[in-house]
Amino acid sequence: MPSLNLRTMVGLSMLRQSIKNFIFILVLLGATGASHADERISSETNYPEVAAAINSTMRTYHYDPEELDTPEYLRIEEAISALGKSVTSDEEFTEGFREIWSNGPFSHVTINDAQQSADDLADYLDTLRIGGGGASLRWQGNVAILTVDTMMGLDTIEEIDAAYAAIAERDASGLIIDLRENGGGAFAVRPLVSHVLAEPLDAGVFVSQPWNSAHERKPNKADLEAVEPWEGWSVRTFWADVRTKPVTRISFSPAEPVFGGPVYILTSKHTASAAELATDALRVAERVTIIGERTAGEMLSQTIFDIPGGFHLSLPIADYYSVANGRIEGVGVAPDIAVEAAHALDTALEILKD
Repeated sequence: MPSLNLRTMVGLSMLRQSIKNFIFILVLLGATGASHADERISSETNYPEVAAAINSTMRTYHYDPEELDTPEYLRIEEAISALGKSVTSDEEFTEGFREIWSNGPFSHVTINDAQQSADDLADYLDTLRIGGGGASLRWQGNVAILTVDTMMGLDTIEEIDAAYAAIAERDASGLIIDLRENGGGAFAVRPLVSHVLAEPLDAGVFVSQPWNSAHERKPNKADLEAVEPWEGWSVRTFWADVRTKPVTRISFSPAEPVFGGPVYILTSKHTASAAELATDALRVAERVTIIGERTAGEMLSQTIFDIPGGFHLSLPIADYYSVANGRIEGVGVAPDIAVEAAHALDTALEILKD
C-alpha cells in the first residue's frame, strides 16, 4: 500500500533511524546484515554493466514509460551511464548514483548493497520488528498525543492498536496524531486510519504500468469500483499485485475501538509516502484537521530488484491517486491550518483547550 522504500542498513539502530528519515510507500524500508562493500574486490565489478542494468530495469518496470522520455530523466540516464564508465569502487558508484538522483524527476529511487535476494528481503520485511518505539502515546490532560515515526514494523502496528485501546479506555477528549517525522513505511498505516473511521473508506488507487500502457487518463470512480479492494496486507503480495494489476484499490474499514472525537494531524515537509497516504485518507472525516506544513509529495509505490554486482535497485512501479485529492507525488498534502511544523503541536493543543 504505501510507498515501498528500502535501504540496507548496518544494525538495528541505523535501520530505525532510516525509518524515521527515509521517504514509504506505499511504501517500505529496511534490511539486515552488515555492509559488504569493503569485502568485495571493487575491480571485479563491471560498473558499465551495472549502469546498463539499472537503466534497463527502470525502463522495464517503471509505472509510466512516458515519464522516462522527458529531458529530465534522459539526462539522468546519460549520467548513470557515464558514472559506470568513471568509477572504480562500490562506494564511488553508490555515492555518485545518489548524488545524481538527489534532484530526480520522481521519488523512490535508491541503490544499496544487497545482503540477500530481493525475494528473501520481501519475506523479511513481512516479519520485521524494529525493536519498539515506532509509535508512542502520551497525554496532555485528557488529550491523547499519538506520535508515529514510522509505518514499518509489526511492533509498530501493535503499539498503534494498544494506543487506541488506551485512548478508548480513558475516553480521551481529543486526539493529536503527530506524523511530522514520519517518512513512511508499510502497513502500520492500516490501524492508524481504521481506528478513526466510522464507516468504510475508499482512499485511492495505485496505478501501474499496465494501466498507463492502455490509457491516457487517470482512473475514475467507476474504474476504482470495478475492482475489489486490495486485502493482501503483506509486502510480498503488495509488490506482486501492484506491479501486475492495472489499478490496486486501497480501502479501509473501521476497527474497534473507533475514536469518535476531534482529531488533529501534525505534518511537516518530512511527512512522506505512507504517512501522506494516511494524512490524505484521514482528512476525509469532517472531524479531522491537519495542522503544520505541506507534506513531502513523495507518494509512489517502490519495489526492489536484484542488479548485477551485488546491488539492489529500488524504483517506483506505481503512482498513487487519492479519491479526494488526486495525485500526491510532487504535490503533497496541504494542511488545513498552515503553521511551522515546530509550532503545530502547540496550535493543536490551544484549539483543543477552547
